[in-house]
Amino acid sequence: MSQHTALVTGGNRGIGLEVCRQLGRLGHRVLLGSRSESAASRAVADCRKAGLDVRAVTLDVTRPDDIQAARSFADEQFGGVDILVNNAAILLSENTSILEMTRDELVATFETNFYAQAAMCQAFVPGMMSRRYGRVVNVSSQAGQLAGMGTYAPAYSMSKTALNALTRILAETTRKSGVLVNCVNPGWVRTDMGGAHAPRSVEQGADTIVWAATLPANGPTGAFLSDRKRIEW
Repeated sequence: MSQHTALVTGGNRGIGLEVCRQLGRLGHRVLLGSRSESAASRAVADCRKAGLDVRAVTLDVTRPDDIQAARSFADEQFGGVDILVNNAAILLSENTSILEMTRDELVATFETNFYAQAAMCQAFVPGMMSRRYGRVVNVSSQAGQLAGMGTYAPAYSMSKTALNALTRILAETTRKSGVLVNCVNPGWVRTDMGGAHAPRSVEQGADTIVWAATLPANGPTGAFLSDRKRIEW
């Protein structure tokens, strides 16, 4: 397998960090994005102890200047990003009714979980298209699946549905360009967000994300994936 440069947002802990580890073990160069420079440095140090080519990038995905700085760094140092994993997300007011949720909670959730992901794609996908190779993985959730949607975490759920729509539109925009775009439901995973009682490990949660990030040229695009299979929207 050729070495590619991957950028993982929210990469300093949980599923994001495990995605960095797994991509590194496959021989890829990984840019670990994190809002916190100190948290990124600690995570990178652990990865490097394992012999992985992982480097820290200070990246708050809600800050356009951070996104542009990350793109400039990747372009100048490595000729661009080949694999983009949009993993960063927030979960606010998990148990609040949509009728009681504040506008600020909705806006903050969409700012991180949707608008920032769109901005990341706008920054990095054109370069992928020009090089005729790219893989974009938007880390979604079963909570955003319309087929079974209920009242859980309204802002989070709706933001993930919007992310799924972005995935479909971007996949069609990049079709036949060498760029594959998919979204992945990692499942309920034992992380700070998922909690200690979640049934899945971070290794299990990261598996399909890494699989989608390293698909062959004839792999799926515009799909909602879970456990390496398509699921309903």
